[in-house]
Amino acid sequence: MKNQFAKYFAQIVHAKDKKWIEKPAETQQKVLKNLLKKAENTTFGKDHNFENIQSEKDFKKHVPIRDYEQLKPYIDKVVAGETNILWPGKPKYFAKTSGTTSGTKYIPISKDSMPYHIKAARSAVLNYINYKKSASIVEGKMIFLQGSPVLEEINGIKTGRLSGIVAHYVPSYLQKNRMPSFQTNCIEAWEEKLNHIVQETLNEDMRLISGIPPWILMYFEKLNEIKDLPIGQIFPNLEVIITGGVNYEPYRQKMQDLLGRKIDVIQTYPASEGFIAYQDQPDSEDLLLLLNNGIYYEFIPVNEFGTENPTRLSISEVQTKTNYALLMSTNAGLWGYSIGDTVEFTSLNPYRIRVTGRIKHFTSAFGEHVIAQEVEKSLSKTLEKFPAQVSEFHVAPQVNPEKGLPYHEWLIEFKKSPENLDEFRKELDRQVQQHNVYYFDLIEGKVLQPLVLSIIRENGFNDYMKSIGKLGGQFKLPRLANDRKIADEMKQFIQY
Repeated sequence: MKNQFAKYFAQIVHAKDKKWIEKPAETQQKVLKNLLKKAENTTFGKDHNFENIQSEKDFKKHVPIRDYEQLKPYIDKVVAGETNILWPGKPKYFAKTSGTTSGTKYIPISKDSMPYHIKAARSAVLNYINYKKSASIVEGKMIFLQGSPVLEEINGIKTGRLSGIVAHYVPSYLQKNRMPSFQTNCIEAWEEKLNHIVQETLNEDMRLISGIPPWILMYFEKLNEIKDLPIGQIFPNLEVIITGGVNYEPYRQKMQDLLGRKIDVIQTYPASEGFIAYQDQPDSEDLLLLLNNGIYYEFIPVNEFGTENPTRLSISEVQTKTNYALLMSTNAGLWGYSIGDTVEFTSLNPYRIRVTGRIKHFTSAFGEHVIAQEVEKSLSKTLEKFPAQVSEFHVAPQVNPEKGLPYHEWLIEFKKSPENLDEFRKELDRQVQQHNVYYFDLIEGKVLQPLVLSIIRENGFNDYMKSIGKLGGQFKLPRLANDRKIADEMKQFIQY
């Protein structure tokens, strides 16, 4: 019965989604109108003349672009317990983020926005069921690798990691399928928690596994240590892996090797600020942008971001093959908010995107502005030519070397090292040159020397994250930096 109900429900949700997919501009205009109407009597709404905003053009005129730090004076009032500041009333939750760019951040989640987080996550699963015409995943166990659901309170507002908040919203009809146990989920220490998860799930009929890629890999490696079998044999009915939080591509090969057989992977794009997109086609990595999910989007060409008057485009004005900085205005009270991510449209009918990197995560010692998408593609192409596996990596500039020209330093931890590291290094540098013409020009012009490779010892990156108190949870190691803070701290973990 559960199987049949899931398939029927999936069909209904798919039919509803088609209605807004077919009217993207109209859907976004309606979202903006509703947001402005709901918040016009808030402090922010009054400060920015919401009652007189009649169009997208008016909105751009009255609501400036802000990142977290620029919006913080309003957020601080919300954290202090004041009401009707950014959104009517008080937030239902604060999502406490790791703050990779702005220190600890408290992102409001309202009574209005919380259902949209849940609906989008549910739709990602139901869309998969509808696509496959099978709901066998609901007949077995599902594991959600999450942060602790134990929440603290700040002035009466429950506060915790987004994944810990979402853990309270697993629907009742899936509670018997859900793993790990609540007690295990509450363990704060990631390594201890992981050991408990492995013991609880080792002999279960796992059908769906969800989490950010590095968590899933650590879980799989623990299982593999115990059973010495591919994960696809340990869990013979495992059908789908749902990922989010970081780009899946750098983890793909290692994941496939551990699985030992083909298993569907569905990528999602959830953020504390809102659930933005999910992969609606198992055979394509493009993500369907959710235009009806309580979020009004704007897009700034990356080369204009940070200028005095950047172009702010609505959904009907974007183009494919252009890198955009993503802005959001949400039903939790974020307005003209720069989330810090960059995206590229791969399709305009429907609107599908790929996440290309972070505004503040790049390497640009001499104006080359190498972004995450470029280094990840370069590494992926290099690995196609060498029988090697990469566990983790970080790229940073070396502007003042002891001798020779400046260079990009790649710190790589290999799961399996290439036989010829120098040839690997040369090919990797060639790939970066191909993917970034400015880097090519700097190499050709003898401004930079080819990249330098530093090999990180086994578990070096995990040990580094543990040393700074950021192992597990929702913490993510930046793949790129424009300074040497992480690179210099990683020196103690360099093998050679």
